[in-house]
This record gives sequence, C-alpha cells and structure tokens, in this order.
Amino acid sequence: MSEHIVSPKVYVGIFLSLMVLTAATVAAAYVNLGPFNIVIALAIASVKATLVVLYFMHARYSPKRTHMVIIAAVFWLAVMLALTLSDYVTRDRDMAADTQVTKVS
Repeated sequence: MSEHIVSPKVYVGIFLSLMVLTAATVAAAYVNLGPFNIVIALAIASVKATLVVLYFMHARYSPKRTHMVIIAAVFWLAVMLALTLSDYVTRDRDMAADTQVTKVS
C-alpha cells in the first residue's frame, strides 16, 4: 500500500484557514446574534473539525472503509445530539421555580 504524500503548501493553507476560522469564532463571540450565536459557533467549529479530520488525520486519502466509519460516526453523533436536544426542548422551563426545597432536621 502506497502512502499519499501531502505538500507542505497544503498544510500551510489548512493552517491559515484554521487561523482565519478561529478569528471568525472570536469575532462571532463579540456579536450578539441572539439564539443564533450557538448556531454560528457550531458551524465554524464543524468546518474546522472537518479540515482537521480530512487533512491532518489524512482521511481524505484513506480507503473507502475509513470513509464509511467516519460517516457512521458523524451520523451517530447527529442521532445523539438530536435525542439530547429533543429532551431539552420538551422540558418545563419553570421546573426550578415550582420545586420547593424542604428542610430536613
């Protein structure tokens, strides 16, 4: 099996892209977008994670089985996030206010 040799220019380009995306994350933290702050932050983080996996972990040049495993892992992560968020959305927001603490002596 031959290994793919990646040019240092590619690594420099990916590094610079990651630095720009990090600056975008910091800039987005100072802008009040209401409920979309987390959406923007997660979108930028997803792009950065994709670049790291594709280039620094050499997934771009790996066999198809490795691609299948990565896709399955991302799908499973999406399922777990969807279940967690569905639980969060269905919770009663005033639950803490309705709960009374009783003192045990």
